[in-house]
Amino acid sequence: MSPDPDTMHGARAELLATAQRSDGWTKGFPAVPMGAHPASVLVLFGRLDSIPARTDERTVAADLDVLLQRRAATLSSHPGQVSFPGGRREEQDADAIATALREAQEETGLDPAGVEVLATLPEIPLAASNHLVTPVLGWWRSPSRVVAVDHAETVDVFRVPVAQLLDPETRFTSALHRMGQTFSGPAFDVDGTIVWGFTAMVLDALFDAAGWTQPWDRTVERPIEL
Repeated sequence: MSPDPDTMHGARAELLATAQRSDGWTKGFPAVPMGAHPASVLVLFGRLDSIPARTDERTVAADLDVLLQRRAATLSSHPGQVSFPGGRREEQDADAIATALREAQEETGLDPAGVEVLATLPEIPLAASNHLVTPVLGWWRSPSRVVAVDHAETVDVFRVPVAQLLDPETRFTSALHRMGQTFSGPAFDVDGTIVWGFTAMVLDALFDAAGWTQPWDRTVERPIEL
């Protein structure tokens, strides 16, 4: 059982509290068709340095990072996009947590033993690939080396400072024009690496729910080129 967040301090406790009040945070995500495939992603926060993040850590949000990866451009689903580690649930997976940890290990090589699962968040529809995705919120208690394991699926793995994602200068509204329609959403420009779509929406919703978001200019719009 996880410790009571009221008795703890710092970003880990804030993430635990955020998970407890995450109901309704899927508003704004498109509806998903019937028969969607279950999937999970690992939303993994850790400390910026290599010191293990203990359960009593008092680190503030700005001292954290989050694990992301870039998908191979040859994939049929979300090619070339920045994403959380994760994927479709397989028959051997006991639950959403097992899926997220297995996929993260296969894609990035991380050691699941160093990950403390804080919560599973409400399912989110991902209409573009017909998936119903469970974000698994994790705390990287003992960070391990990560790298793109299979370049046919993942070409890069990186830890992005949360402070950089929260910087208003990093943020903009993405605009994807397809089939006569425009799809808009939150996005981040991390030194030229664009985080948009599902991943950006999850980060945006999580930062809002945690109370970490800094005011940013949503009128700044940039097109997304696929």
